[in-house]
Amino acid sequence: MKSEFVPVDWIFNANIYEVNLRQYTQEGNINAFIKHLPRLKDMGIDILWFMPLTPISRKNRKGSMGSYYACSSYTEINSEYGTKQDFLTLVDEAHLLGFKIIVDWVANHTGCDHEWTTSHAEFYKKNEQSEFYDEHGWDDVIDLDYSNHSMRIAMIESMRYWINNFNIDGFRCDMAMLTPVDFWIQARLALTENKDLFWLAELDPLDNPDYMMAFDSAYTWRWMNAAKQWKEEGAQHIHHLKYVLSQYNETVPNTACPAWFTSNHDENSWNGTEYEKYGEMALPLAFFSATWKGLPLIYSGQELPNHKRLAFFDKDYIDWKPKPDLHEFYKTILELRKGNPAFRVSQHPDNCILLNNSVDHHVLSFMRKNGDSTAVVIINFSQYTLTHVEVGIKDTNGLFTDLFTNVTKEFGGTHIYVDLPPWSFQGWIK
Repeated sequence: MKSEFVPVDWIFNANIYEVNLRQYTQEGNINAFIKHLPRLKDMGIDILWFMPLTPISRKNRKGSMGSYYACSSYTEINSEYGTKQDFLTLVDEAHLLGFKIIVDWVANHTGCDHEWTTSHAEFYKKNEQSEFYDEHGWDDVIDLDYSNHSMRIAMIESMRYWINNFNIDGFRCDMAMLTPVDFWIQARLALTENKDLFWLAELDPLDNPDYMMAFDSAYTWRWMNAAKQWKEEGAQHIHHLKYVLSQYNETVPNTACPAWFTSNHDENSWNGTEYEKYGEMALPLAFFSATWKGLPLIYSGQELPNHKRLAFFDKDYIDWKPKPDLHEFYKTILELRKGNPAFRVSQHPDNCILLNNSVDHHVLSFMRKNGDSTAVVIINFSQYTLTHVEVGIKDTNGLFTDLFTNVTKEFGGTHIYVDLPPWSFQGWIK
């Protein structure tokens, strides 16, 4: 599927950090989060994605605070988070530090008492009783009607409001596949008049390939679920995981950047932390997410690491420490992908290729290459100590240094040999 748009250049070696503002601090507001910007900058974060900042409907509200994804207005800010001036200050300070800011956009539905329910009732779908409803049975939201041209224009103008008033850099589009793809194309064409933006879709391109005409990046749910199932079944043979990766290579446009992740707000709250799902496989997967072709997506608190599920509809703040234990780990892998051209997403066929190895039922090995820059990544997805593993390097020559140990090794010929402790990983950089 060919994309209709050229992505903004700054995403090709970037990363995304999801900010759950409600749970990020005890205060749960914008001003408290601003204090974390220097730490996140030092950790190597590029793009800050804010979960919905809009006010939450009171009708049919879930829990004590409600769902972020049941808004009562598209152009206001939840007073629990602060003021519009607070958010503008955050964006300005973040931009000065080099961050890009994207906001969560919920286009399929609104909360049950959204301001449009009284001012523009015709914007909504209605059942046989002429009542607002949601097709999926979610009882705190109601569906919008995309056959209504005026509603589409109002939605686009609401999105434009955030560009014009806060100078945001893009949108993360919630459940994007529930909204017609032609709307996203329409919105992107219209909003490009204001600014070139980054567009991230909450959908899997393997399930919704046509949506990649409109979006630069999308979630890799099928990879995440395959890795979870593989771990639960005993973590024996990774051939199916390689097959899933090959499906993304065949489906996703060359310029697209799949978002690789082990956690997000839904996964953490409803399915468990990455340590519940993957155990000792969590860090190898994080390293994979930062080194395979695409974008790594990190959730609030993964750098701690956070071992608890955060409540979704009620207050349940992250218990930060002055220096999170995994700060240096993430800093190392994020600075690698930003600073080494080999990890920049490229259309060249050698940009990301699997390498053969002698224990290929346990070891994933691949090469990233861009011009004169080359990196070889080797990950032991098993509980076993593996010695003298032969890895084919396709006549790659030169002096390489391992990212984590600073050990140097002369590569020459057709293969190298490495020793791999359980669940370990190596990144050999030329």
